[in-house]
Amino acid sequence: MSGRRPLQDTAAGPSGPAVSLDAPADPHARREALTLIHSRVGDAFLRKPFVVEGSLDVLTLCRQMAERGLGDALVQDDGRLGVFTTTNLRDVLLLERPPAIIPVRDVASFPAVSVPLEAELLEAMILMLRHRVHRVVVRQGDQVVGVLGQLDLMSFLANHSHLIALMAAQAETIAELKAAADQIVPLIGVLHGDGVRVEVIAGMVNELNRAVFRRLWDLVADPHLRDNSCLIVMGSEGRGEQIMRTDQDNGLILRDGYDPRAAAEATEAFTAALVDFGYPPCPGGIMASRPEWRQPVSGFRSALGGWVHGSDPEGPMNLAIFMDALPVAGDPSLLQALRAHMGRLMAGNDAYLAHFAGSVHSFSQDGSWWRRLPGLTGRAAAEIDIKKLGIFPLVQGTRALALQYRLPQLSTTDRLDALVEAGHMEASRARDLKDALHLLMAVKLDNNLAQVAQGRAPGNLIRLDALGTLNRQGLKQALAIVADFRAWITQHFRLAV
Repeated sequence: MSGRRPLQDTAAGPSGPAVSLDAPADPHARREALTLIHSRVGDAFLRKPFVVEGSLDVLTLCRQMAERGLGDALVQDDGRLGVFTTTNLRDVLLLERPPAIIPVRDVASFPAVSVPLEAELLEAMILMLRHRVHRVVVRQGDQVVGVLGQLDLMSFLANHSHLIALMAAQAETIAELKAAADQIVPLIGVLHGDGVRVEVIAGMVNELNRAVFRRLWDLVADPHLRDNSCLIVMGSEGRGEQIMRTDQDNGLILRDGYDPRAAAEATEAFTAALVDFGYPPCPGGIMASRPEWRQPVSGFRSALGGWVHGSDPEGPMNLAIFMDALPVAGDPSLLQALRAHMGRLMAGNDAYLAHFAGSVHSFSQDGSWWRRLPGLTGRAAAEIDIKKLGIFPLVQGTRALALQYRLPQLSTTDRLDALVEAGHMEASRARDLKDALHLLMAVKLDNNLAQVAQGRAPGNLIRLDALGTLNRQGLKQALAIVADFRAWITQHFRLAV
């Protein structure tokens, strides 16, 4: 194992710019690095070892490495273990003998630097610096269990979310994928404790969840099904606003002509695996394992018509959830076709739009209790549903406006920005609504993390007497903004109250 890298050098990782080995200047990055640097080697991303015999010729080895997309291989020779890298290949090219007749044992570096699986990452970093190598072999007892590369180590220290996404993308079994998914909630706690903005955390979690869902679908669905379907996530997951795992909203759009029954086994395995990963089933049954959410395009087209023109009281809510659909895997044109159909159904349908918007009042209550929040008198110990009373009316009102003006954006903040840009909402109102949404999400996240710490499932109920002063005051202001928005929506759509 060869190669020189001074302490002050940087390593360019696959996730972006170079990462300095010196302490990060950003306080959040410094704290996260200090937290993660005491993690164990087994917590980092370990590449599966590719081991060859020392008698193999260099040309054949290089072909095998190219086929696997590898830059190194472990060399086993007469009881010893070495490593062959692209640096060794450079030395081979300087020899007078052709690579096809050179045994890899003659040019590999022996012995390979190794580190125990249970060692701290700091120890692995010190070994790399001491021996001026870019990778170390990871052992558990006498067994080689993986290879830790310098770039993977740096990515772990500087960007833990990238590591989780990498682990998810390269998982070869559902158990390996679960190990990646299990790291998301602890990372949320670290980032929230560091003061990272809630909308940033939500965006990161959305990307990680998508990576998990995409890889899980690859593992449970055969190529023919994947090529003839579009896996979607909906609701808060589709909008990128779900942080903790409170439920799963997903579906499968099939190409016309594909038998939905042929997809049943894969979708049931998908739902069951997500439940095992800690994503609770949707109470309303909005999951790809249910026949009504696993249909061909023609079936969903009929469902959309029923949601708009039918008498089912769940129709508007189903449409609202479907409006937030985001393609995760497969052919996104299947979803685009349904979006276009939904737009045609809405054209000039003012009566339905009013009915759709009217659901902002579904969970409204007498507002006197939240006006007393700072003092917490009277019903101070009551539990409130922060989603129903705060987040839902804000999201649904914005969603109704997006439906009215046929805006393609999915997230609530993007929809608000688009409304301002198109001249349909004042910038000051949109700013207040975005601030209120982020405050409500932050209060909910605080509560969810506390619930998890107590061994409870994260939910939407919050005890008012458990709120700190700042959260009480912020919640009062946020709910006042939501109440004002409900009144604005009522006037805008000419709703009867």
